[in-house]
Amino acid sequence: MEENMKLATVEDTVEYHLFLIPDEPRDPEKHKEILQKYIERIMTHFAPMLVPYIWQNQPFNLKYKPGKGDVPAHMFGMTKFGDNIEDEWFIVYVVKQITKEFPELVARIEDNDGEFLLIEAADFLPKWLDPDNSANRVFFHQGELCIIPAPRKPGAVSWLPSTPPTIPQALNIISTHPEKILASDSIQAAVNRRIRGYPEKIQASLHRAHCFLPAGIVAVLKQRPRLVAAGVQAFYLRDPIDLRACRIFKTFLPETRIMASVTFTKCLYAQLVQQRFVPDRRSGYKMPPPSHPQYRAHELGMKLAHGFEILCSKCSPHFSDSKKSVMTTSPLWAGFLESLKKNDYFKGLIEGSAQYQARLEMAKNYFQLSVNRPESSLALSPGEEILTLLQTTPFDIEELKKEEANLPPEDDDQWLDLSPDQLDQLLQEAAGKKEAEPISKKEEQNYDLTQVSESMKAFISKVSTHKGAELPREPSEAPITFDADSFLNYFDKILGPRPHESDSDDLDDEDFECLDSDDDLDLKTQGTGEEASLKGTLNDLKSYMAQMDQELANTSIGKSFTTQKQMEPLSQTTSNNSDEEDSGAGGSVMTPVDVDLNLVSNILESYSSQAGLAGPASNLLQSMGVQLPDNTDHRPTS
Repeated sequence: MEENMKLATVEDTVEYHLFLIPDEPRDPEKHKEILQKYIERIMTHFAPMLVPYIWQNQPFNLKYKPGKGDVPAHMFGMTKFGDNIEDEWFIVYVVKQITKEFPELVARIEDNDGEFLLIEAADFLPKWLDPDNSANRVFFHQGELCIIPAPRKPGAVSWLPSTPPTIPQALNIISTHPEKILASDSIQAAVNRRIRGYPEKIQASLHRAHCFLPAGIVAVLKQRPRLVAAGVQAFYLRDPIDLRACRIFKTFLPETRIMASVTFTKCLYAQLVQQRFVPDRRSGYKMPPPSHPQYRAHELGMKLAHGFEILCSKCSPHFSDSKKSVMTTSPLWAGFLESLKKNDYFKGLIEGSAQYQARLEMAKNYFQLSVNRPESSLALSPGEEILTLLQTTPFDIEELKKEEANLPPEDDDQWLDLSPDQLDQLLQEAAGKKEAEPISKKEEQNYDLTQVSESMKAFISKVSTHKGAELPREPSEAPITFDADSFLNYFDKILGPRPHESDSDDLDDEDFECLDSDDDLDLKTQGTGEEASLKGTLNDLKSYMAQMDQELANTSIGKSFTTQKQMEPLSQTTSNNSDEEDSGAGGSVMTPVDVDLNLVSNILESYSSQAGLAGPASNLLQSMGVQLPDNTDHRPTS
């Protein structure tokens, strides 16, 4: 049965701001004109890379944003990247390259999470930098990541404000002290790791597949390859109301279907493939059996056709014709086209050829969306754009059918089925960690589990702040020490001075003997009443703890722990059974718990229950540099 609930999505967006470094006061109108020229230059320069890119939701774009408050007029863009996080990091790469190509520009970039560049480099940030004081500190300048530092003491550095800087202050600091604000090599490396491989990486993010599609969709995708994203999203986020339009198809009839090659991003392809869907009987989209050699192509085409039909059903077929003429009426188009030719966008193609026309159409669409963006009231929706193309671009079904014989081969989609080991490797690479070397059979046999116990002790003993626990970054880190005085002093500063009365739960007999020693004679003479009160309190505590031990002895709680007595030889254990039974619950001897053994056994049980997948036990141990061998005991667990 088809799911009746629309999938909820978070509108993940990334915002980017490009400022011109101040060199002299400018007239507002003159400044606006300068910034608009920069927008044209930037979008033209990067057109060969941006035009063919398939965006998940919205493309990279820039527009003039007037000054407001402390924020001066600048170039601004916002992109909804949705489920494809690679769109966001591609934009990071583009913004970084813009500041490299135009060194007089400074850029800052953030998303729903705020300063996500700092989040990516969280392991390498200086201690003083946190979300509370990071505003207006992170910028790109001349292709480098910059972090404006904070002075250790107010006024210690004349050119650094004691509070987070304003945008004008930040721009002035960047222009006057560019060499003093560069981020550390480790922070730069963490960010560069995520954008490594661009622009070549763009091709690696695409997936080409055969789809059995209505001829109208094939013709539309020839003109606007990027509309595949809108079609996939419409199907992926469908609801019962959307599917009413697909009971009987009005725009993309199933009898016009032909085989075509469609280029997706890997994210879009995965969204289309992974959803189970059975078309309505009335739609006319009948599926071959799963054993059919072209079943996948039929299934992909059927799903994509539903997405396109949903898009077209959302707009009136008689939408305003004024929207259709927005495309290249701008006076900027002639200059933009000339710039594309100078930047070798057409790759030497003969003007008027089919390939030239295809690239020209892509450039027109790119110009409309990114350079000469119309007001929202005039912007075409994806459905309106599809209907416009169907009305204005004639196509011959017979010609399209002839192309079926010469389709390029499909890409292998084995990347959809990653093994747990491959997934772990990808996660480690994304985190910047080297792949752990596999443990040999000999090492498995001689594996010392005391390493697990010692690592956990070091982790628990490590002093952390209110911000959370800190794990050792390298397994070779020096042993962690616990400074009790520093620990107590830290809490004294937060909670105030401690009362003089003792509040310890674990005082033993030696602590009591110490109170009666000769060294405490002066103390006794000074306050006999206080001593008696303290002694009485401690005696009450001992009595209270003994009573708790006796009550717990009557329960089964102790049986859940492995005690030292359980590790004694069997003969010794059995010889004492009769004595214990005779002594009864009231006289039972509480045997100490083997803490190390319980710790290791519980971690191993948790690790085994993960069944080779990522989980809390393996994640915690790996972060401390401990790698457990694979579980070879395949007995079922309870």
